[in-house]
Amino acid sequence: MTPLRFIILAILIFLAYRLLVGSLKNGKNGEKQQKAVKNGGPVNDVLVEDPICHTLVPRQQAIHLQHKDSIVYFCSEACCNIFIKQGEGK
Repeated sequence: MTPLRFIILAILIFLAYRLLVGSLKNGKNGEKQQKAVKNGGPVNDVLVEDPICHTLVPRQQAIHLQHKDSIVYFCSEACCNIFIKQGEGK
């Protein structure tokens, strides 16, 4: 066997080993993530509905307005302004 063939064979074996080990590690991580979701894992944010356009928005990204005794969440400044104008007209 020539040295060049030996080097190519060694590289191919190394790459096959890395692919095999990498896929096994990813499989274990994927199982952990699926278990967390099944067991009601941690929720980072909650979706809230915009009362004007009925778009669902993550609460942390939504624009909020204190209205009477509650907080109202909006997807944009435009929807917030429409809500304020509708409240003034009533």
